[in-house]
Amino acid sequence: MPNTSSGGKNKKIAVITMARNDDFFLTRWIDYYGKELGEENCFIFLDGEDQPVPKNAGSVNVSHEKRVAEHVVKAEKRRLGFLSKVAKSLLDNYDIIIGVDADEFLIVDPKIGKNLITYLSEIDINPSVSGLGVDVGQVLEKEPDLDKERPFLEQREFALLSSRYTKPSVISKPVNWGSGFHRIKGHNFKIDPNLYLFHFGSVDYKMIQDRFLDKDRMATGREGHIKKRAKTIDIVSKSKPKTDEKWLNIARNFQTVVRPFYAWNKPTMAKWKLVVKIPDRFKGIV
Repeated sequence: MPNTSSGGKNKKIAVITMARNDDFFLTRWIDYYGKELGEENCFIFLDGEDQPVPKNAGSVNVSHEKRVAEHVVKAEKRRLGFLSKVAKSLLDNYDIIIGVDADEFLIVDPKIGKNLITYLSEIDINPSVSGLGVDVGQVLEKEPDLDKERPFLEQREFALLSSRYTKPSVISKPVNWGSGFHRIKGHNFKIDPNLYLFHFGSVDYKMIQDRFLDKDRMATGREGHIKKRAKTIDIVSKSKPKTDEKWLNIARNFQTVVRPFYAWNKPTMAKWKLVVKIPDRFKGIV
C-alpha cells in the first residue's frame, strides 16, 4: 500500500473532500490521490443522496450526506465546519490530513524526486502547510477545448499564481478551516518551497459555460464564483507570461510577507496578476 514503506518512516496520510455535481473532477481526484495515498485513504463526502458514486471509486471511502440547499456563503461555512470535524476524527488514526476541493491537486515538485507521502512525512507540519496556488487557465485562441481523456497538464501551459489557492490544505492537528479551506482560524500559514496546489476549475472555458446551466449552482448564488473562473481564463489569455522559474519563488515570498489588512492569516497577491508558464516537468502528472 502507498502509505507504508520498508523503513517504516512514512506517516499515515488521508485526503478528504466534499462535492456536488462534480463527477468529472472527482474521477481525476480519485485517480491522482488514489495512486499517491492509496484508495482506502481517500474520503469523499457527496453533498446529497441523489449524487452518483464515481465509477472508479474502487476502495475509496464514499459517503452520502443529506443535501441542504442554501446560499453559497452559508453552505461553505457548513461544509468546512463538517470537514473540519471529519479531519479531527480521522486524526485519531492518521498523522496527516489533506483537505482539498474536487478540482484541487496537491503536487510535490517533480525535481525533488519524492512522492506525496514521502515528502509530507519528512517536513514539519505544525499545524499546517500550504502549497503555492497555481490556478491553471485556458489560453483562448491558442489552446483548444479540453480533451477529457488526456491529462490536464499536457494540454494547458499557463497559470495565474493565485493566493486564493495557496491554502493551508495539509494539517497535522485538529483545526477549524475557514470557507473553501482558504485559512485556518487562529493560525498563520506556511508556504512550503516544494508544494503546489494546482486548481483546475478554470481549465476549460466551455466547461465553465456549462456550469452556468447547472440549476443547483445558480439557485445557491454560485454565479459569482463561476465568473471568477472565467476571469482567470481572461487574465491568462491576455497576459504575457513569465517563463523564468524565479517568479515561482518571488510569488511565494510575496504571499508570505504581504497580508490583507482584514485577514492577517491569509496570503495575498494584492492586485498583482502574475501569469507564468508551468514548468515542463509537471506535464502529465494530472
